[in-house]
Amino acid sequence: MPIDMKTLKILWQRLVTPEGDTCERCGSAHDAIVQVMPTLRDVLRPLGIMPVLETREIALDAFKGMPSESNRIWIAGRSIEDWLDASVGKSTCCSVCGGAECRTLEIGSETFEAIPEQLILKAALLAAAASLGAGGDEGSGCCVQQPGCRPGA
Repeated sequence: MPIDMKTLKILWQRLVTPEGDTCERCGSAHDAIVQVMPTLRDVLRPLGIMPVLETREIALDAFKGMPSESNRIWIAGRSIEDWLDASVGKSTCCSVCGGAECRTLEIGSETFEAIPEQLILKAALLAAAASLGAGGDEGSGCCVQQPGCRPGA
């Protein structure tokens, strides 16, 4: 990675049993993250941003005390629900989770037990835009140095 590249840190954590198993929700989220990473790299590279994925395992004992911490994603230090203006819900999960009430993501009237690719991509792109100062905040200097740009217009 070139020195002048910014990193977009993506952290995902999920339950992993002593046998190495995880639930279907977490398995689906894993597949979605793996699928979205090459797209993010391709889209963000010209902007000087490199997405970096870190995964963390939650042991079964720790999970039992905090099942809503499993299948959680943070992008650039903020939760995916913050980026997507979503809320966190819960619903009964599978046998790997021991029937725990596991994390869901709620956006409007839709509930997602597994976090789909398009939501991860959307949140990551919002985070990348924010890191470039593309939030449109006055005084951010976003457009001041661009030819033809009129700040505040």
